[in-house]
Amino acid sequence: MTTAKLFLHGVPDSPAIWGPLLAALDLGDTPVAVPALPGFTAHLPAGFPATKEAYADWAVGQAEALYAAHGPIDIVGHDWGALIAQRVAMLRPDLLRSWAISNAVIDPDYRGHRVARIWNTPILGEIFMALSKPVKLAEGLAAQGMPADIAREEAAQWANKDKRRAILKLYRSAKGLSFEHDWARDIDKLPANGTLIWGAGDPYVELSVAQRFAANTGTPLAVIDGAGHWAIAERPAEVAAALHAFWNSL
Repeated sequence: MTTAKLFLHGVPDSPAIWGPLLAALDLGDTPVAVPALPGFTAHLPAGFPATKEAYADWAVGQAEALYAAHGPIDIVGHDWGALIAQRVAMLRPDLLRSWAISNAVIDPDYRGHRVARIWNTPILGEIFMALSKPVKLAEGLAAQGMPADIAREEAAQWANKDKRRAILKLYRSAKGLSFEHDWARDIDKLPANGTLIWGAGDPYVELSVAQRFAANTGTPLAVIDGAGHWAIAERPAEVAAALHAFWNSL
């Protein structure tokens, strides 16, 4: 029986970011779920606090639904989706066959990038959001390697005020991007069947962060040369090859 896959996107993205990789993976009849983080493509659900814990609980629910229908799943995450996927693996290893993450990792020593620190700062974060226009966002994402058509689609969603609000709440719940005092303390709870896939030129979470995590935990690391933060969309064939090699090794 084929193993169901759950793909979790990051910030400021949507499920659209997975398009190139899904095409390259050519998963055929494999059950695949590519949900949008609550508030990212629609209004925030009533009462949803948009904290990292809330998103982790939501992702556990997504994994539980796939598990109920298909048995243990493969979870794949990028950026914040990577952090959430790791948290799901820590909390509910019984739901998973494997976990694979790209260009973000729960690391006790990582202190976040410049934009994360801005979003974590009250008032400054709100000003940044108010001044961030979709056209400029699309240009900026494309300049950093995201395919232009996906960059335009992602930027168009920036008009959703709930999305901008959710991002601020999420980053502030994580003190920018600091996991030293909570999630990072549970790294030893991660199941063994995991892998890292990293764009070598990531300016937000440098390759050295992945290398440190891999060395400390024994987790395999596949480095994608010629790619940055969005390696999953910049070099989908290479990422797909790395994922298939990992899954075939299980």
